[in-house]
Amino acid sequence: MKALVLASGGVDSSTCLGLAVSKYGKEHVAALAMSYGQKHVKELECAGKVADYYEVSLYTMDLSKIFQYSNCSLLQHSSEEIPKQSYAEQMEKTGGTPVSTYVPFRNGLFLSAAASFALSKDCSVLYYGAHSDDAAGSAYPDCSDAFHFAMSRAVYEGSGRQLQVEAPFLHLTKAEVVRKGLELGVPYHLTWSCYEGADKPCGVCGTCIDRQKAFEMNGVKDPILL
Repeated sequence: MKALVLASGGVDSSTCLGLAVSKYGKEHVAALAMSYGQKHVKELECAGKVADYYEVSLYTMDLSKIFQYSNCSLLQHSSEEIPKQSYAEQMEKTGGTPVSTYVPFRNGLFLSAAASFALSKDCSVLYYGAHSDDAAGSAYPDCSDAFHFAMSRAVYEGSGRQLQVEAPFLHLTKAEVVRKGLELGVPYHLTWSCYEGADKPCGVCGTCIDRQKAFEMNGVKDPILL
């Protein structure tokens, strides 16, 4: 196997998967989804649907115990409500610190665990879907340039220089990610971004707002709203 893609069932990771399959062929790609104690399992179900679409194997890993002491609003046991605001509005309140939906060092943990798994499966490339909008204003610091540089270097050296970590959308906006995905024919109708697990997206949480804007900027309707 060549490439392992961290899969969440959302727009960014699904576009990563489409990119990896386009580059390496489905027989050389696998996906890895993480259960971390999130409020709903819909995103994991969607990760499975996207993996099935691309005819790649989906593996799962349960890391929920590591976050049992966090009160991040995305977690099942949290006492916090998920904000019904854009990330920009949330950042005005946090004063430059991460937003309440930042799961502590999640990408660091995911990439470390995924690196071990990738090496076990003889992968040489590990993809994840960080993009510039998530890193803006330190809303999600584990999506930043600095984080990616440090983490990818650590994984590369710690793997005996056998494994590369790639974030192909690191310098793209979410709208640009969607544009790339539309070119690749990514099955966005199978994806899920909303922080709630209802039948339809809430439309008012930060990730719903960003998703809708990204599709609008590409002049198309979000297929899950059709």
